[in-house]
Amino acid sequence: MGRLQSDDFVKRLYRTLLDEQFRIKGRQKWYAFLAEMKKDLDAYLQSYNVKRPYRGRGMKDRAPLQVFLGTPKGDKEQKKETKEAV
Repeated sequence: MGRLQSDDFVKRLYRTLLDEQFRIKGRQKWYAFLAEMKKDLDAYLQSYNVKRPYRGRGMKDRAPLQVFLGTPKGDKEQKKETKEAV
């Protein structure tokens, strides 16, 4: 059984996916195949993890990929690494 704090992060991600991706795309598009849904989800997660800055605990206006790579906000080297990772 995970710690309550860890579970909260996962629950928040699920809620964000539901609110920002599935409920919106589900109204705009009918998915006949799982591959179509996966393609849209992959595009959303790319934006979510690489481009979107966060103000949450320890994030300091950085995207999750920046935090994972240990790059400070606004570092030019990180932008280069992020483009290469994509």
